[in-house]
Amino acid sequence: MEEYDHDSDNFDVEHGVDFESLPSDGLVVARHLLPDELPLIPVRPRPAFPGLMIPMALNDPLQVAAFYSAMKESKQTIGLVLARNMDAEDTPENIYSVGVVGKIVKVISADEKSAHFLVNCMERFTVYNVRSRKEGLIGSVTYHLSAELSDNKELKAYSMAILTTLKELIQINPLYSEEIKLFLNRSSLDDPGRLADFAANLTSSDGHKLQSILEAFDVRGRIDKVLVLLKNELEVSRMQTRISKQIEEKMSGQQREFFLREQLKAIKKELGLEKDGKTAEIEKFEQRLATLKLNEEGQRTIDEELDKLRLLEPASPEYTVSRNYLDWLTILPWGRYSKDSFKIDRARRILDRDHFGLDDVKERILEFIAVGKMKGDISGSIICLVGPPGVGKTSIGHSIADALGRKFFRFSLGGMRDEAEIKGHRRTYIGAMPGKVIQAIKSAGTANPVLMLDEIDKIGASFHGDPASALLEVLDPEQNAAFRDHFMDVPFDLSNVLFIATANQLDTIPAPLLDRMEIIRLSGYIAREKIEIAKRYLIPKTLKNHGLQKGDVTINKSALLGIIEGYAREAGVRGLENRIKKIMRKSSMKFVQDGIKKIFVTRQGLESFLGQPTFNPDERFAESPGVVTGLAWTSMGGTTLQIESTAVKSQSKGFKQTGQLGKVMVESAEIAYSYVMANLEQYGAAADYFDSRFVHLHVPAGATPKDGPSAGVTMATSLLSMLLFIPTRPKLGMTGELTLTGHVLPIGGLKEKVIAARRVGLETLIFPEGNRKDFEELPDYLKDGLEVHYASCYPQVFKVAFAQRGKKQNCKKLFSTSITA
Repeated sequence: MEEYDHDSDNFDVEHGVDFESLPSDGLVVARHLLPDELPLIPVRPRPAFPGLMIPMALNDPLQVAAFYSAMKESKQTIGLVLARNMDAEDTPENIYSVGVVGKIVKVISADEKSAHFLVNCMERFTVYNVRSRKEGLIGSVTYHLSAELSDNKELKAYSMAILTTLKELIQINPLYSEEIKLFLNRSSLDDPGRLADFAANLTSSDGHKLQSILEAFDVRGRIDKVLVLLKNELEVSRMQTRISKQIEEKMSGQQREFFLREQLKAIKKELGLEKDGKTAEIEKFEQRLATLKLNEEGQRTIDEELDKLRLLEPASPEYTVSRNYLDWLTILPWGRYSKDSFKIDRARRILDRDHFGLDDVKERILEFIAVGKMKGDISGSIICLVGPPGVGKTSIGHSIADALGRKFFRFSLGGMRDEAEIKGHRRTYIGAMPGKVIQAIKSAGTANPVLMLDEIDKIGASFHGDPASALLEVLDPEQNAAFRDHFMDVPFDLSNVLFIATANQLDTIPAPLLDRMEIIRLSGYIAREKIEIAKRYLIPKTLKNHGLQKGDVTINKSALLGIIEGYAREAGVRGLENRIKKIMRKSSMKFVQDGIKKIFVTRQGLESFLGQPTFNPDERFAESPGVVTGLAWTSMGGTTLQIESTAVKSQSKGFKQTGQLGKVMVESAEIAYSYVMANLEQYGAAADYFDSRFVHLHVPAGATPKDGPSAGVTMATSLLSMLLFIPTRPKLGMTGELTLTGHVLPIGGLKEKVIAARRVGLETLIFPEGNRKDFEELPDYLKDGLEVHYASCYPQVFKVAFAQRGKKQNCKKLFSTSITA
């Protein structure tokens, strides 16, 4: 820092200070000439010690004022005291009472806002009567002058202890040697007090500990405290040296390893044993291309990207994007196809091995394979397997892939809402990836795998796009030969892919998408099929999964039937499997706790494993007036429902329906009510029956939404049974849509309804005449033991439902032909 130039400024004249009058040799003031009052400057963060020359830099206005106040005096002395609170303002209360008097020996720079100068610290003092003025703090002082103690042998010994410690510090940290040289130029080692002050100032202790050294007027006590600080400083320096050495050794080892690796790379590169990252990547892509058969656009795109990659530096962000794009382009199985197997016998064995029952489904799949054999390929085929949960849709997809000898890959569309999940993201986005279809092709490793699109009926739509619409290009044989993913941006041939979609229902699949698929229905299983599936597949599988051996747990046929009828009546076998798993868990507990070796599960002992039955076989259908069993179809398979009717005396007629019925089902109930009310006399009831009665029709399980037109004949039968007070024949179920003129129209889901009827033990069924051909196409094992009647008009339904009640019925006439309005 440059010395203050007083010729260029008039601050010295304005403040009454003549900086030129500072004596060049006046570094000290005679002790007896020290003033009784001193301007005080609080110092931070360490106190000053006598015998030291220190620089001062002042920026506080009051401190600068105190500096100028000292300069006005002839002795130019100033008091340096440590502030108690480093962050508080300079007040008489915020300073220690012991400080050091210093002589201003050189002014480096000074102005109204700051001052830089050198101070020669001389003697300790105790300050009292501190006042705060506009010139800063000023206080009266009492000096503690140091005495000559060089002849004291005890103190000399203490001085030698200090010097010994300082030597150790110098060996550890050579920077201390420069401080000692400066001290020796100005002081003598024979003065114990000065040596103690110097040693204390040399340490890195905090200001309050150093203040206690400054306040130690007794030299012996001062040296004791200084030795403690020096020992602490020595320990800290040793620890610091040890840490630094460890870090240096670690860094040296890493640097050495780095240099050796770099030299090894250079040697391998010179010998041709190793290439740099970019060259290796390019060679990898070229090796992949040698085994692929790309279309013209794909080959041109890859060549352009390779040329671009050769020009880019590996550190460039564009390099990573280009490398990732080339990685996807070259890893796809362009022109790589697996050989199809069209052996019908082999396919039949695989289907029979993996599935029991489902003969119609297996036959349809074998026909599909046979067409492929005649045609030479099965390109352009999209199959949709529709059925309730747990009937084996996904496993049939696996079996088809095995039968054809193709790779299989499955991904779920359920809940998918982003169109980019199907067609990929554009490469301009961070983290862009191809869509699920291209990812599946990559995972399969061939260009003609079997791709299963699971839960296609649960696909969604949002502001991100409509995935169902994106699937139109994927599943259209006229378009997917040149499918263009947004990320790949080159056409890829999907025409050889066999797509198999699965769904629980067709209602939620968009019509354009449904039009592109061939529907194969899996209706569910009856009890006989479930028992065989449990014996052949479920029980061996769960035994293995629970660490049990064959024969450890035996579930007899009667117990399996009890599980099916009382705990697992759903169309599929997932609930049955869960109940078998529960039996295995309970059995494992008994093996571990009770030491049992074998467990036999009978129908009578099911409750100890599964608790009370969920379904009561004795209450599957009621036989009371007004209650009729209907057959219904749901996405979970076929089911039965009880329709109940009752009438309440009222001054006016009325009709209401409950049971959370949908709009179409409400309309069916109203049609049934109007039809019955219009034809009361023809069925043996009073014509004015409804005039004084309020009719209530209810479909139980009110928490479950219901809809559809096929309950019309069941509702009309329930109303007639109620008003005639005659129950229908036992174990009767019916389904059919009713019109206002009494015609019975065909319904859907006949197979599922027949399976549901057999599941609950119904023996007599009434179907619309239009469904006769559907029933006749069913397998014999579904038709055996059922008494089936067909009706084209409601009087035929009435005749079957009530004819066997003989004299108890009040019917005047049973119609055998349709009623005309």
